[in-house]
Amino acid sequence: MSKADKSGSYKDKAKAAVNKTAPLGEDIDLSKYVSSDDKHAYRDDPSQFPAKAKERMLGAGVMLDDTSQRSGTYIQMDNTPVHSSVSQDGVEVMPVSQAMEKYDWFAEYWWQAVAVDQDKYTANIELNQYNGYFIRALPGQKTVFPVQACLYLAKEKLVQNVHNIIIAEEDSELHIITGCTTTTKEEAGLHLGVSEFYIKRGAKVTFTMIHSWSPETAVRPRTAAIIEEDGLFMSNYLLMKPVRSLQMYPTARCEGENATVRYNSIMVAGEGSSLDVGSRVILNAKGARTEIVTRAITTGGDITARGYIEGNAPEVKGHLECRGLILGEKGNIHAIPELRGTLPGIDLSHEAAVGKIAEEEVEYLMARGLTRDEATATIVRGFLRVDIEGLPPLLSDELKRAVEASEKEVM
Repeated sequence: MSKADKSGSYKDKAKAAVNKTAPLGEDIDLSKYVSSDDKHAYRDDPSQFPAKAKERMLGAGVMLDDTSQRSGTYIQMDNTPVHSSVSQDGVEVMPVSQAMEKYDWFAEYWWQAVAVDQDKYTANIELNQYNGYFIRALPGQKTVFPVQACLYLAKEKLVQNVHNIIIAEEDSELHIITGCTTTTKEEAGLHLGVSEFYIKRGAKVTFTMIHSWSPETAVRPRTAAIIEEDGLFMSNYLLMKPVRSLQMYPTARCEGENATVRYNSIMVAGEGSSLDVGSRVILNAKGARTEIVTRAITTGGDITARGYIEGNAPEVKGHLECRGLILGEKGNIHAIPELRGTLPGIDLSHEAAVGKIAEEEVEYLMARGLTRDEATATIVRGFLRVDIEGLPPLLSDELKRAVEASEKEVM
């Protein structure tokens, strides 16, 4: 099938799914948002972005004034790519629209991990103005510093449509930090994002996503990863700022022997926020393994924390851990861990716990000289600190800084 035929086929499937609601989370009325925006100016020098925009991006882990510790940078405002650059050989960073024109084989990865007709949100991306980032590590290449990407929602009441493709070729190593944020806290906006990851034999991808939306933003990411033999996909997710509505359930499929997936999520739901977040891993190859770890705090919002592991091959191993903490009198957390085994010889386990801060823990710290507020803050700080094994030092530092910067707001 030619590139044009494939494109037409995806359009047809998307048209058939424009009214297909997602089974999870709040149904968003797309008609309340505009689907087109004005073009933004391209900037060769990322430090020349407006100060307010850079400040908002920095809060999501994206540094534009000093990119010396980044292997590449991609910035998209609304649906317009406004900067892309690389500073290391063997790494490619560009808009997906450019990659489509550059590579004949690009179509082999388009809508292959995520179905275009999954729901009305994926359909909307295909049928309307969109762009996104293409990030690729060439065979055997290892990034010295992470590639950074920012998806910036600037126009009020806009649907931001994003479709990202990430490829780690054989034996490569790719580290990515992506930050999502908005220009305003007052007006509503909608972010729809598809991200497709392809981790080839022996490759390693660490993907750290920091969400810093506004209290009026609705967010619907659709993400999937395919991991081949001896590949590793490690996904770290951080949400510490208010968001009106978030629903995402990324899926990773281990299709090669000894493929490994790790999901680590830290999220806080303030009053007025509704989060339906989870991670799903399908272990389809011998020796594949996964670990899913979630830390959830509500200070008045609603959280549904999901986790699903399915074992379909011999000697696979998976563990799911979800812990929720309720601060104050409002808010709720619903933890839904699921395991499914389809044959003998698999090892799947889970643990989940939801509750308030134990009074005896507070009293123990107060007896050692802390005030009640200081004791509570210490417990929350410890709860949020997740030791993520194998994370590169620079990404680990970025994640810790983001958590520390938000701890006061949580309290």
